[in-house]
Amino acid sequence: MNEINRIQAALRPYLPWHGARLKFLALFLVALFRVETVNLDKLASVFANQAQSASNHKRLTRFFRKFVIDFDEIAQAIVSWSQIPEPWTLSLDRTNWSFGTVNFNILMLGIVHEGTAFPVMWTMLDQRGNSNSNERMDLLERFQRVFPNAQIHCLTGDREFVGREWCSFLLMPDAIPFRLRLRHSDRISSRSGKQRQRGERVFANLKVGEQRRLSGKRWVWGRRVYIVATRLEDGELLILATAHQPQTALADYRLRWGIETLFAALKTRGFNLESSHFCHAERLSKLIALLALAFCWAMLTGLWQQQQHPIPLKAHGRRAKSLFRYGCDFLRRTFSDFSLRRSEFNHALQLLSLY
Repeated sequence: MNEINRIQAALRPYLPWHGARLKFLALFLVALFRVETVNLDKLASVFANQAQSASNHKRLTRFFRKFVIDFDEIAQAIVSWSQIPEPWTLSLDRTNWSFGTVNFNILMLGIVHEGTAFPVMWTMLDQRGNSNSNERMDLLERFQRVFPNAQIHCLTGDREFVGREWCSFLLMPDAIPFRLRLRHSDRISSRSGKQRQRGERVFANLKVGEQRRLSGKRWVWGRRVYIVATRLEDGELLILATAHQPQTALADYRLRWGIETLFAALKTRGFNLESSHFCHAERLSKLIALLALAFCWAMLTGLWQQQQHPIPLKAHGRRAKSLFRYGCDFLRRTFSDFSLRRSEFNHALQLLSLY
């Protein structure tokens, strides 16, 4: 099909794959937007080719079983397509789910832009619980190796991304500035360093909406950092540690939520990652790589659509739908019938090949 060949050609400058693999990727992306699920049976049934569904299903399973993906190439392609202006704000988080007795646990790093995080690096964790310092350090070192000249504003992370070894790594010379949330139980020193109290005690009198920054650096996890805090609308205490620019820490940390938006797009509100039923971490990681590419295409499409026809605002001032959903809906309609939507297809292809 001519449309598939054109998508394949648009992908070629960014992924040095064999032509047959690029064609598979083009078929996969079109099928994914048509059914919005990674269930292989459903994907195989809507491949834009003349093959039978059973043949397409074999092609899908063969790709995830045998094809070796260079994940650094995927990260570079995503950055090239998304064209996120520097300096970047990074968000680090973890998502997990289970299928039967198999647990999936993914540590992911994204670049925040337009309210969501664009996925660039991820690690499949062996254990069911939190990541450890070595896994986080490996992920960041890989990021810095792939993007050595990138300008980074800061790294944001929730309460599970704490600890002495991790903090020491982030405080190394030329390390990435961070905005990390403390646990309420983490002990914060007085300015002299002679006394320590739990964070919830230090900020016990903080009122809802009030912000406070402790004077000077304080000892936490055996390292000296700035501490800022606020009381959220639900009464929850938010305490942050940072080594740089504490005056912007709270505003920077709010951008962390973009990775939660990404997880929703990859899972139940978008591509239904849980429906893959993969039991091998390596195959699931390959699937995430393809979903990351699809996510970028949807976001670029949503941003373009927003410029043409802004999304209506609800009474609370938020958009009626996300930019990701806006782009997904456009691509689903476009790919549902190429012959009826040639103009829309040309626009979608231009977005893919612009960068």
